[in-house]
Amino acid sequence: MPEPAPDGPLLFGCILNGEGSCQDVDWQTARDWSPTRPGETLWLHLDRMYEDLDDWLIDYLDLCEGTAELLLSNETRPRAFREEESLITVLRGINFNPGAEPEDMIAMQVWCDGNRLITLRRRRLQTPRDIYKELQAGRGPCTAGDLFTALAEQLVAKMNYSIVDMNDRIDEMEEDEDTEIDELLSEIASIRRNCLALKRYMSPQHEAMLAIQKSPPHWLSEENMTDIREVGERLRRYLDDLDVSKESAIVLQDDLNNRAQAKMNQTMYMLSIVAAIFLPLGFLTGLLGINVGGMPGVGSSNAFWITCGALGVLMGFQFLIFRKLKWL
Repeated sequence: MPEPAPDGPLLFGCILNGEGSCQDVDWQTARDWSPTRPGETLWLHLDRMYEDLDDWLIDYLDLCEGTAELLLSNETRPRAFREEESLITVLRGINFNPGAEPEDMIAMQVWCDGNRLITLRRRRLQTPRDIYKELQAGRGPCTAGDLFTALAEQLVAKMNYSIVDMNDRIDEMEEDEDTEIDELLSEIASIRRNCLALKRYMSPQHEAMLAIQKSPPHWLSEENMTDIREVGERLRRYLDDLDVSKESAIVLQDDLNNRAQAKMNQTMYMLSIVAAIFLPLGFLTGLLGINVGGMPGVGSSNAFWITCGALGVLMGFQFLIFRKLKWL
């Protein structure tokens, strides 16, 4: 389903009421918002490609230019760091957009000070929409810490779908005897590239979770920290699963290469046997075909049939020798 037309840079915005639901806000209200009662949290999901958004980040959120540039950057590795009581995090999520490759992970920048949480993205990302729907249904996070944790948890949980799909496909290929080996080898190479691409972003994302645990802001509760530790452990398990997938793909690739080599060797062997059978026959027929005087049988009408019979006997004798040597 296409996203609604944005309101300025705002894709959607809401105020969490602390009870699992929210109230929608527009960009005009959100840009100058301040809490009116305890427990309120402003969440803005922004398109970071919007012009002049950096001015708003610097003026309204009081960010330094380097931090604002990081939040608006297109090419960023996952990371997390604090600026006083604000937490700046760059996370990556699986790209589920139509026609996209799973390893083409989408970056989402997050800034939060405990009262306001800002998420920024360039391409459509499924996770913020899922959490926003939970809030609209009254089953969403209650605090800024809960919201941050939910975003991290769902981004990481969706990575498992791609890993499971790759493992299932490897299992299918191990039992596949109908597909051409070249086609299977091409697919295995693609899976190995996917594993490397996913690991490229999942490893620093795991380190980002560790960085948050080392220096958490005050607005992350003990329960939030427990959830973040679980997210880090889950990422660690996914990284191990990626290593297993990569190793399985390598083993399967070696097996397919060996099967292809064995098939080629068998073909070459049969060709060598055929050549060995017809080599003496070809020599004799070539010798008898030379156009010089004195060739035996030239004047006899039975010489052709005698020669064919002799060649047949020679071929049968060769077959017997090859069978005795176990070449056939």
